[in-house]
Amino acid sequence: MRINYLPGIAAMAAVVVASNILVQFLLGDWLTWGAFTYPFAFLVNDLTNRFYGPKAARKVVLVGFAVGVVCSLIGTQIMGEFGPLVTLRIALGSGTAFLVAQLADVAIFDRLRQRNWWQAPVISSLLGSTLDTALFFSIAFAAQLAFLEPGNDVSWANEALPILGLGPVAPLWVSLAVADWCVKLALALIALAPFRAVTKNFRQDAV
Repeated sequence: MRINYLPGIAAMAAVVVASNILVQFLLGDWLTWGAFTYPFAFLVNDLTNRFYGPKAARKVVLVGFAVGVVCSLIGTQIMGEFGPLVTLRIALGSGTAFLVAQLADVAIFDRLRQRNWWQAPVISSLLGSTLDTALFFSIAFAAQLAFLEPGNDVSWANEALPILGLGPVAPLWVSLAVADWCVKLALALIALAPFRAVTKNFRQDAV
């Protein structure tokens, strides 16, 4: 049987690969360039869900997860200035956050699909983005989870600093998480424009 959502699979794979590459390049003190590509995974997910339903969207998510695992495995073999580009904790955080957040996005979007056109993509993406950020940064960097990879020194990420240089004092990784989360929220709103354009120009398949 022909798989109609192959473009979704290809787009998700492209977003995951691009994000894994761009996350290596810093942008200011709090962000990497990957923060600006990864949120489009939610757009791909939501469009697939809108056109082909939650079952197809979950398959696209699983492909993205598999591609992410491959990228992480490659990253563990590439040595940077301070060791492997991808540590075990980063790989665990990335994979767990992606899978949980994207599957949550699928479920929330499907529950809201009959409401106003903008509600399902906005609410599912915002909640999914929040889950993704919380899971990734805490698993990858929180001192309380050091037992996940005892040999990985994440003391740098736990240096106490004002949040984003302005707010109350917290570990550095909290600032990184807040900045990343803000970008995700902004792009979730920006993504409404291409979501609306695509859904208006293509007939929704029967779900």
